Amino acid sequence: MGDWLASGRADLAADAILDAAAGLFAQDGVAAVGMGDIARAAGCSRATIYRHYADRDSLRRAFVLRESARIGLQVKEQSTSAADAVLLAVGFVRSQPALVAWFTADSAGLGLASALDLDDHDDPDTRWLVRCIASLLAMPGRDSEDERDIVEHYVTAGVRQGRDATG
Repeated sequence: MGDWLASGRADLAADAILDAAAGLFAQDGVAAVGMGDIARAAGCSRATIYRHYADRDSLRRAFVLRESARIGLQVKEQSTSAADAVLLAVGFVRSQPALVAWFTADSAGLGLASALDLDDHDDPDTRWLVRCIASLLAMPGRDSEDERDIVEHYVTAGVRQGRDATG
């Protein structure tokens, strides 16, 4: 196995493992990827992976959280409205094969939203928007115009209504 951990870069190991997992998710699908597969792709032992992630679900969750944070930063920088935020997030996910893999028939039940513990978010708008994004990814609109209409009519209206009801 490689000595990339022995060289004092243990802090980079977790990202290297997640990067290897990303490649496998894109290639084989999320459900088909095991810890041994990830260890081989990362050039480390299974024990090394288990030092960072307790199990496959922990690794999946870490991957989703990392990618969600990346998407969140991009959306924050580029969106001007709730509708833009939702549509940008959907577009970013669709542009990444490792993320699209979470929404295939083989990965049913493993979608990004199910990997996130939405109850961890105090903001009801965040929980609502993540669910809406996951829904659009799992069941796309007819085209981009249809999706924009759906988001503007239903999604952002739901966020506004929720804000009005809470004060």
